[in-house]
Amino acid sequence: MPNRWNIPESLEREVIARDKACVYCSVRFVANGAVRRERASWEHIVNDARIVTRENIALCCVGCNASKGAKDLELWLGSNYCRAWGIAPEAAAPVVRDAIRERPR
Repeated sequence: MPNRWNIPESLEREVIARDKACVYCSVRFVANGAVRRERASWEHIVNDARIVTRENIALCCVGCNASKGAKDLELWLGSNYCRAWGIAPEAAAPVVRDAIRERPR
């Protein structure tokens, strides 16, 4: 049964096993994390809720997710937030780098 973001349980398990840290800032998740950056949240790398694939669904920290919101990935990666936290495309998790590389131009 899919979760409230329409992510099937099998994909949830796969992503949870893959993403132990934020796919953007690399902060490791802590169960019941006291600060936003330690808590995992579901992320559509490409902001299209219809794309529910292992290539587009990831876990990122609540801080990065709140900052990114509905922004385009590449525009967000150039934001003041990303500069302040040292988030750069080349340092992101492989799933994010693949999404950038595979994006239609």
